[in-house]
Amino acid sequence: MTKLSVNINKIATLRNARGGNLPDVTKAAIDCESFGAEGITVHPRPDARHITYQDVRDIKQAISVEFNVEGYPSKEFLDLVTEVKPAQVTLVPDPPDVLTSNAGWDTVKNEKFLKEVVNRLHDNGIRASIFVDTNVENIYGALEVGTDRVELYTEAYAANYSKDPKAAVEPFKRAACVAYEIGLDLNAGHDLNLENLEFFNREINVLMEVSIGHALISDALYYGLENTIQMYKRLLR
Repeated sequence: MTKLSVNINKIATLRNARGGNLPDVTKAAIDCESFGAEGITVHPRPDARHITYQDVRDIKQAISVEFNVEGYPSKEFLDLVTEVKPAQVTLVPDPPDVLTSNAGWDTVKNEKFLKEVVNRLHDNGIRASIFVDTNVENIYGALEVGTDRVELYTEAYAANYSKDPKAAVEPFKRAACVAYEIGLDLNAGHDLNLENLEFFNREINVLMEVSIGHALISDALYYGLENTIQMYKRLLR
């Protein structure tokens, strides 16, 4: 079964809107684990508008499931993850002011830089994953960089799913086949939800993990967090 990693950034957004510690982000991570999530994902950004660096430290100490920290590999970010040592770091090419992740890496153009980053992660016992689109050259480039996994950026699939699911998933199936054939493990994330997740997971049967935050936390407002996590997990069986 594909593992579900719950991205709790939006819980931190709600906390930060009022200050203080309500809702408690670390407790939310613990609850997600107890409700069945196989992983917790966070994406700290330079402006600390949701997850803070201290949240990353606190969550690492509080959970036993896999911890995935996403972000742009700045000096500050790399210092943080090599201190905390999560199970996985997902490298995302976000500029500092971006609202949300909106592109995958050009792994060919950034080969030297990414290789240095991946080597540093490996030296600290951290699994590396690189956020990529469906351009197979970027998947081959990820192999050259030395990463363990790639994470397919699924916004295009989600945007086109309602029009034609088969056409929407086809580029991702081709990319997944290439990743599998060259020995890269495969994750996916961005705009996956209760409507489109089951089809994506069924069509791409080599997925190791999906990371879902915005949709899942939004659904939890209506269905409750425990029930929502179980709803998503049923779609991944």
